[in-house]
Amino acid sequence: MTTVIWRFSDGRPGHDNQSRGLVGALSRRLPVRSYDLSAAPVLQAAARWLTQRYPPGDKLPAPDLLIGAGHATHPAMLAARRRYGGRSVVLMQPSLPNRWFDLCLVPQHDVPAMRDNVLVTQGVLNAIVRGGGHDPDTGLIIIGGPSRHVHWNDGSIAGQVEDLQRRRPVRRWWLTTSPRTPPALAESLRRQLPQLQVMAYAQAPPGWLPARLAEAGEVWVSRDSVSMVYEALTSGARVGLLDVPAAGDNRVAAGIDRLIDNGWVTAPGETHLAPGPPQPLDEAARCADWIVREWLNEN
Repeated sequence: MTTVIWRFSDGRPGHDNQSRGLVGALSRRLPVRSYDLSAAPVLQAAARWLTQRYPPGDKLPAPDLLIGAGHATHPAMLAARRRYGGRSVVLMQPSLPNRWFDLCLVPQHDVPAMRDNVLVTQGVLNAIVRGGGHDPDTGLIIIGGPSRHVHWNDGSIAGQVEDLQRRRPVRRWWLTTSPRTPPALAESLRRQLPQLQVMAYAQAPPGWLPARLAEAGEVWVSRDSVSMVYEALTSGARVGLLDVPAAGDNRVAAGIDRLIDNGWVTAPGETHLAPGPPQPLDEAARCADWIVREWLNEN
């Protein structure tokens, strides 16, 4: 029997990466037909819930699963489920009550309440599939950028990248940026470190980052880019951190500190690579296995 999935999107690449990761993991376990729907404005979604109508789904097969990441997707998911049924899966700590959803996949750093419909994850889910050669002579550097959660400094990051190239015996280095990275920083690194192959986020073709993660023997991530840390760990590469001071105490920074303490990632300034997780990390697969075992085997 084919499982029908409605995947709700708010248009944010990070959220789409999470929900696509879960849909992809499910599709590797059982036959799936997946349909993408856009998140409706809150008032429109509320009106659809009240009237028990959901026009975007009128020509689609009824869903077995409704999956969404991002708060903006939640009202639309609830309206669609009321009209067409199915089980709802949110990939975060929802701002609405947990009990309104069938399953909440919540990162450990959000310290979720333990409920029957909450599955705690190591970081956010992603679409990376473990594998590749992981060439020890290839390194990948991923840098983030300013945000309200960190004290960002271009000069500090540039200095750490230069120092990393000097300290680590890797023959080929790639560097990529994020939407938050100041464009001037990427250009400065390209000029100052000509041996560094720089691929800006906006210029990267589809599939570029997963391919580099599969190729790299080691990946160094600025510690503000938490989702990238977990993507690198999922790829199976050894992972290290570039230092970006947190703006005060916060749960996300505490989560990264736990990874360092547990030997999953290398602390900033260290040269000896941490051993990594004791077993392969694939949270999308683990959550997909739970859904198949608890819900879909009864079909």
